[in-house]
Amino acid sequence: MNRREFLRGAATGAALSAALGGFVPLYAQSKVRRVGLIGPGWYGKSALFRLLQIEPVEVVALCDVDKRMVAEAAEMVAARQKSRKTPKTFGDYREMLKQEQFDIVHVATPDHWHALAMIAAVKAGADIFIEKPISVDVVEGQAMLAAARKYKRVVQVNMERRSTPHLIEAIERVIKPGKLGKVAYAEICCYYHMRAGNNPPDTTPPAYLDYEMWTGPAPMRPYCSLTHPRSWRAFMEYGNGIVGDMCVHMFDMVRWMLDLGWPKSISSSGGILVNKNSKSNITDTQVATFDFGDIPVVWTHRSWGAAPDPQYPWAAFIYGDKGTLKADVHHYEFIPDGKGEKLEGKALYEYEKYPEDRTEKDLEKHVASALRGHWRNLLDMIDTRGRPVSDIEQGYISAASCILANMSCKLGRTLVWDSEKGQIVGDEEANRLLARPYRTPWVHPDPRTV
Repeated sequence: MNRREFLRGAATGAALSAALGGFVPLYAQSKVRRVGLIGPGWYGKSALFRLLQIEPVEVVALCDVDKRMVAEAAEMVAARQKSRKTPKTFGDYREMLKQEQFDIVHVATPDHWHALAMIAAVKAGADIFIEKPISVDVVEGQAMLAAARKYKRVVQVNMERRSTPHLIEAIERVIKPGKLGKVAYAEICCYYHMRAGNNPPDTTPPAYLDYEMWTGPAPMRPYCSLTHPRSWRAFMEYGNGIVGDMCVHMFDMVRWMLDLGWPKSISSSGGILVNKNSKSNITDTQVATFDFGDIPVVWTHRSWGAAPDPQYPWAAFIYGDKGTLKADVHHYEFIPDGKGEKLEGKALYEYEKYPEDRTEKDLEKHVASALRGHWRNLLDMIDTRGRPVSDIEQGYISAASCILANMSCKLGRTLVWDSEKGQIVGDEEANRLLARPYRTPWVHPDPRTV
C-alpha cells in the first residue's frame, strides 16, 4: 500500500524538513505494519487513533488489566482501522507478546509499568512508541536505553513537543536566526490545579480490574477511586508527581529548542504546603533548578493559586539579551527587547483533513497534529533504522533529570550528576535511590544484563 503524505504546507514543511534531518518524509510502505497497544486508556487510545489516521496499520492486539477498558477499546479500534477487524485482547502483556508478532508496540501504561513492558517488547523484536516519562526511576531508564541499543530497536518517546508544528516554527523563526541573542536563563512552569484534592475511602477493587497485576512492581496500596483510571498520578508509588508528569514535557522542550544535554547539577525544594487533607502524596508546590552551567532552567509548579501569566499557565519562557520567547502547547510569542518585530504562532488544527478530531471524546485537539507528526517520524525512522526526534536516549535524559529533582527535594540537597557514569557524584545515599525496590515476584531490570 503506497502512501504519500506531506507533513504540512510548503512553508512549514521546509522547517519540518530541516528539523527532521533535511527531508520531508514520503511513504512507500508495501507491508501492513502489525501494531499492539499495552494500556488502551485515555492517552493510549488518543495517540493510537492518530496513527490510524496517517497509515493503514493493523492493530492486532490490545492489553489491559481492566477487562471493561480493553473490550471497549477493541470495539473502538475495529470501527476506526481499515480492515475493521477487532483486535485480540489480553490481560497480560507477556502473553500478548508470546502469541502475536508485532512491528510496533505502543506502551501507554501507568509509569510504573513502562520499563518492564518496553524491555519485553524490544526483546520480542518490536519497535516502540512509549509514553513519557519513560521510567519511574533512573536505573529503569538506563536499562531501557541499553535494551533498545542491544536489540537494535527504534524507540520514540511520546514527548511530542518535538513534533509540534508551531514550536518547530518558533525554532526556525526565532532561535536559529539568533533573535534571542545570548540565552542565559529559562523558566518552565505548571500552575494547573491538577493535583487530586479529595480523600476517597479505600475500597475493594472492582471485579473487572486485576489489581494485583495493575500494581505489578509498585508497592501495594489499598485501592481507592483515585487509583484507576487516570488519577493514579496522585501517588508517588506509580509515578513522580507533577514534576514527572508536566515538568518533563517543558524541560524536554527547552532542551530540544536550545540543544541542551544533561544538566550538571539539580536542586529542588517544596512539599505539600496547602492541600494537606488530600489522600494524594505528591507535592502541591515545588521549585527545581536544572543547572547547565551557562543556562539555568528553573521549574515551578503550584496546584493552587493563580498563574503569573494567565496566557501561559503551563509553559516555557526563554530569556536572551535581545528578547524573550514564550512557548506552550497552544502558541508562542517572541517579544524583542526594544525595537524589533514581534513574532507569534499558534497550534495547527487540521480539521479539514481529519474532521474526526472535532468530535473525538477526550482528544486534546491542539495536540493532534503533533501526535501525527510524531508517529510519522517514528515510521520513517523504522524504515531507515535511524534515531527518531524523541529517541529513547532523549527520553532517558529528560525523565532522569526530573527524577533527580524529586530526589533532591526529598534529600534536601543539590545533586551533581555524572552522565558518563550514570551516578550522583560523592553521594552514596542518593545513589541508592536511583533504583526503587520492586515488589516480589517482579525483578528490577539491570542495564548490564537486559
